[in-house]
Amino acid sequence: MGELRLAIVPVGLIHSCTPAFVTPVPGLDPGIDPGVHRIKVFMRRRWIAGSSPAMTTRIVAPKRTKHALAIAISICALLTPAPLTAKTLVFCSEGSPENFYPGINTTGTSLDANSQIYSRIVDFERGGTTKPTRDFNADDVMFSLERQWKESHPFFKVTSSNHSYFNDMGLPTLLKSVEKLDDYAIRITLNQAEAPFLSDLAMEFAGIQSKEYADLMLKAGTPEKIDQEPIGTGPFYLVQYQKDAIVRYRAFADYWGGKAQIDDLVFSITPDASVRWAKLQKGECHIMPYPNPADIEAMRKDPNIQILEQPGLNIGYLAYNTTKKPFDAVRVRKALNMAINKKAIIDAVYLSTGIAAKNPIPPSMWSYNDDIKDEPFDPVAAKKLLAEAGYSNGFQTDLWAMPVQRPYNPNARRIAELMQADLAKIGVKAEIKSFEWGEYRKRAQNGEHMMAQLGWTGDNGDPDNFLHTLLGCDAAKTNGSNIAKFCYAPFEELVMKAKATSDQAQRTELYRKAQIIFKEQAPWFTIAHAVQIKPVRKEVVNFKLSPFGRHTFYGVDIRP
Repeated sequence: MGELRLAIVPVGLIHSCTPAFVTPVPGLDPGIDPGVHRIKVFMRRRWIAGSSPAMTTRIVAPKRTKHALAIAISICALLTPAPLTAKTLVFCSEGSPENFYPGINTTGTSLDANSQIYSRIVDFERGGTTKPTRDFNADDVMFSLERQWKESHPFFKVTSSNHSYFNDMGLPTLLKSVEKLDDYAIRITLNQAEAPFLSDLAMEFAGIQSKEYADLMLKAGTPEKIDQEPIGTGPFYLVQYQKDAIVRYRAFADYWGGKAQIDDLVFSITPDASVRWAKLQKGECHIMPYPNPADIEAMRKDPNIQILEQPGLNIGYLAYNTTKKPFDAVRVRKALNMAINKKAIIDAVYLSTGIAAKNPIPPSMWSYNDDIKDEPFDPVAAKKLLAEAGYSNGFQTDLWAMPVQRPYNPNARRIAELMQADLAKIGVKAEIKSFEWGEYRKRAQNGEHMMAQLGWTGDNGDPDNFLHTLLGCDAAKTNGSNIAKFCYAPFEELVMKAKATSDQAQRTELYRKAQIIFKEQAPWFTIAHAVQIKPVRKEVVNFKLSPFGRHTFYGVDIRP
């Protein structure tokens, strides 16, 4: 087994919420080898009149880690009046967050709304603030982990018991124990080595919530308020939420890294991409996600708009439910893969914003196996293979299309129509179905579909986040993110071996082999990797594209 000890070490007093030093150090990932691996958290305090001590902490990657993963957490004033010349940034969000509990959310829409409020136990770059009546301490970390892990926990079922990330990554069985050593140290003991463990803790599901606040809400008989009226550790706090209309945040004046450049942050909920574009042109919002590919040429010509773009760490796909006939047969799945014209879909729907996908991970990710050949578009061979599988006359099936635009799929309905037409040519009659977005995901995770479109944007830069989280046996269980319900022992063995070593060359080889098996078994029709494109008004300064598709606004400014 391996242990990971998080220690918070006092180093003195200062007069403002400034971060402690962070020093990257080379070495191996924690959690790989048995033994105790320490993450030091340097703490600085000051008193604020009429409140509890303020505490700034920063978790520093320990000696023998490959990269510095850090967070800074400070407890400062919660409510601060906006200045008379307040700067307001408006983000034309594509949808409403389902709630403000990061432990159960998997959609970018909800994660974006949560990301402004919470910090993680470990973070890739930036941290945040919270203000109950006491300092942030180990109790908050314990609470945030245990409410997702222990079914007996009073908050396990609050809002939802489907802790998708926690379960899909196998954390319920990976964790042996999480112990509080003192107010500023915890020890995590794993049942086996886990290479991506620290990277996993930097994901949104690990956002820290206040145990004190939770206890108060539980005592008041309103435990759900912790996820509806959140107190978190990010640079902004929630002021107002009106479903399908607006999410309003305000900056913490005493955030550990300094107050945000903007004073107010508004998510103007605008599901229609054409309407988002119209608002951006008029200056009614400053940043918009997920433009219609057909609008991008006009956006490039607008003198008031700048286009930020980079390869997307994503995948759009059609999942076959491998537990239901006829999709339990590999030949049927491969036949349909050959029957669908992928190039026509990309040309018609993605235009210049996507590249054909042949693997379940994007080309920019380490371990990508470019030697793999995609199935050819060959309806004649597809019909022949279908006959060999016992379906010479074809069959009837459903074909689910997402009701919303996603970063990996600009128009699922149109893609479904193109697929439907292609499948009809080999005798497969597909009925297109859709549901409200939350219902769609819930039903797909329950395995109610035969075929369903979905996709994924990476969370931590590790192939495990795709190959195990989306295709592993843990995630194939009811409510898991593996909606193909694909649980194949040879694939699982390779992915699990790759988790257990810190040698990236070994992990790369194992993942390359896993991609070969994926292609042979064909649990998905891989559609495309979408280019990440963000139209931004030119008065916006220092907005940065996240490789994980998140939209974060600390550090962003607006020119007068």
